[in-house]
Amino acid sequence: MTVSQIMEKMISFSKGNIHDIDHFLRVWSYAKTIGELEQLDSETQFILEIAAITHDIACPLCREKYGNTNGKYQEEEGARMVGEFLSDSDLTQDQIERTAFLVGHHHTFTGIEGMDWQILAEADYIANAVENNYSKQNIQNFADKIMKTDAGKRICSEVFSL
Repeated sequence: MTVSQIMEKMISFSKGNIHDIDHFLRVWSYAKTIGELEQLDSETQFILEIAAITHDIACPLCREKYGNTNGKYQEEEGARMVGEFLSDSDLTQDQIERTAFLVGHHHTFTGIEGMDWQILAEADYIANAVENNYSKQNIQNFADKIMKTDAGKRICSEVFSL
């Protein structure tokens, strides 16, 4: 499956929830841009984009099951769900497992290993900061302590006028 086919499948999965669809499109856009500017290899870029599209796959379930979309619940439920979601795709088992790992860790900012995980965390944070009107201090703190990519730092600085 192509990125666009997985995007279409995720839009359908979202059942008209505009907030969820807009969010994953925003995260995908930032992740794609940062990944390309950081010159990721094609395989890592592909997995990053699939993870960005599916990173919040558990949000509808979490709203129903827990009454909220707490990041830890998203990670716990999402890793399993994305494996099922991608099971009928032509992605390799390694690609599915890495995507599930990323979805299962996209709110974990310690011990980040791999540019795909780093960029997904940066892209999701930027999107969340825009959507939730994070304070300038919160954004600056994240940029200083968590962001590692030059492209992510530049984009964050431009988006939030840091």
